[in-house]
Amino acid sequence: MPEEPKGKKEKILVNSETSTGVLAEISPTLGEGQALKKTTRSLTNELVENFQGTKFLFRKFSEMNWPLESRPLNKSLVQDDKWKNTDRTQETRRSFLREFCKNYVGVSRPQAHLFHLVSRIYVEDKHRILYCEVPKAGCSNWKRVLMVLNGLAPSAHNISHDAVHYGKHLKKLDSFDLKGIHTRLNTYTKAVFVRDPMERLVSAFRDKFEHPNSYYHPVFGKAIIKKYRPNACAEALHSGSGVKFKEFVHYLLDSHRPVGMDIHWEKVSKLCYPCWINYDFVGKFETLEEDANYFLQLIGAPKELKFPKFKDRHSSDERTSAQVVSQYLKNLTGTERQLIYDFYYLDYLMFNYTMPFL
Repeated sequence: MPEEPKGKKEKILVNSETSTGVLAEISPTLGEGQALKKTTRSLTNELVENFQGTKFLFRKFSEMNWPLESRPLNKSLVQDDKWKNTDRTQETRRSFLREFCKNYVGVSRPQAHLFHLVSRIYVEDKHRILYCEVPKAGCSNWKRVLMVLNGLAPSAHNISHDAVHYGKHLKKLDSFDLKGIHTRLNTYTKAVFVRDPMERLVSAFRDKFEHPNSYYHPVFGKAIIKKYRPNACAEALHSGSGVKFKEFVHYLLDSHRPVGMDIHWEKVSKLCYPCWINYDFVGKFETLEEDANYFLQLIGAPKELKFPKFKDRHSSDERTSAQVVSQYLKNLTGTERQLIYDFYYLDYLMFNYTMPFL
């Protein structure tokens, strides 16, 4: 099994065990000066060895063939024929994405820091899975499934929203050292689940701004209302509640946003880097249940484990569908709709979504 997660990323520190071990070697018959020299020499040698090891690993990463190759899926655990159509769809998606990336990216290397490239990827070591989290594309239920696969819960249906998102039960790939990251990227099954960008955007807006929220209203809402609502009332400026979708779109498209981006509406191309990390499985929210349960078959999950169907939050609300999205887009101009498409242009192209509502 690759290394356990590291608290710090390749900072060269001498831990208490190493220090104690070195000091224990000091003979009581040695003078203080000799003892200090021996201790210093031992610690120096260790630091040099650690430094050389880190340099070697960084060099190995710089020499890696980017984008990382995807591997043929191991279908030996799929036990019946009902998945044939799903499998064909999956192969089509993978080949389409690979071809797009080959034409779009070519042979250039990623510019982002390695730990940033993998910062949204969750690790499940038992079944050797890497799952890249795309918010508003079924990620809450996927984390529940990962917790069950990890043995952290007997059922996905009994895990609360807070336990999923704030419990810190799951490991992320950037918590491992370089060797651990390298090993997992090259040997684990890598999965990403995506969603039509316009639907995902509207879903995020509804979730964060149409319901009470102690973070998004004061942090994002107040800044959005202040900049994009002329003559805003004092209450709105104070609470940040009541952001309109048009105001939210103006914020999204503004190159000088008053507050930064957020993972719930960030592009998938910047969350999961699918042209650098070639995912072995590309699922879609539009066929979520079918894709997810096929994936669980592929990785040898327990037969009784099925992907949850329930809505994570605001269960009484209608799901964000194409029909719901069209209602939100009514108040936007054609230019604004086009600019949203332009903003998510790469996501539309690489995952073969059609141009929407223009």
